[in-house]
Amino acid sequence: CAKMSTFSFISHLECSKKCSEDSMHITSNQIRNLCPSCSAPLLVRYNIDEVKKCTEFTKEKVASRPSSLWRYHEMLPVLERDNVVTLGEGMSPLWHAPKLGNKLGLPNLWVKDEGIIPTGTFKARGAAVGVSKAKELGVHTIAMPTNGNAGAAWAAYCARADIKIVLAMPEDAPPLAVEEIVAYGATACMVKGQITDAGRMIGSGIKKSSGAWYDASTLKEPYRIEGKKTMGYEIAEQCGWTLPDVIIYPTGGGVGLIGIHKAFEELKQLGWVPPHAPYPRMVCVQASGCAPIVRA
Repeated sequence: CAKMSTFSFISHLECSKKCSEDSMHITSNQIRNLCPSCSAPLLVRYNIDEVKKCTEFTKEKVASRPSSLWRYHEMLPVLERDNVVTLGEGMSPLWHAPKLGNKLGLPNLWVKDEGIIPTGTFKARGAAVGVSKAKELGVHTIAMPTNGNAGAAWAAYCARADIKIVLAMPEDAPPLAVEEIVAYGATACMVKGQITDAGRMIGSGIKKSSGAWYDASTLKEPYRIEGKKTMGYEIAEQCGWTLPDVIIYPTGGGVGLIGIHKAFEELKQLGWVPPHAPYPRMVCVQASGCAPIVRA
């Protein structure tokens, strides 16, 4: 591999809006949240040319690695292996579902079972990478709003990393999720209202903390996407390095949608899937009472 960190080939951060020349190359070696110029979300970019030269990172070598999302560590943002915070997440099975598929007229229907990974949801992917990078950057306290699943995942990984976490939750959040979060040692603040009210509480707390709290709210830090994108890497690998026609994705804040698409872009850049292969059609499914992406 090239003479740099061989664990990760992270290059820089980039403004998702590409708002200015300066925003196209933002250093990743310090704590960052949003674009300093326009406050848009930041995306992680990698030195693809150097990755392609790395003889340890090939489809064949990856296949022999442990079955976790860290099998793709060269294309993840954590520079040092010692900073990885893991509970064994990733590489969830892809099951053929012939009975359901026949009922729906979809004989080639497959289901990726994210329920078996730590804390029981795909949220563990974003938490694993987000907390690992926070540890590497020297973060001591993470703060975010949550309705339950994401907060539980981040609380579990923060406990693993010995990082404090403050979570704001609507009062009607599922009691079991609250109990889980408290069991991990997180500080849970119950808020009257909805998740937006919880978000305002966290925003206020972050301002009062004078930089002591790191904002890990949805799309307000760049590394959760990197964890979620590993679903895309796994799907491609499990499909023999081809891309499916359609992905039906149960969606919350939309980070997973962005991450999976980002994974497919990177795989094309690496030459691991054909560059002219069509992207899968992404079908976003949200609860009828909270479906901003569906309505967009």
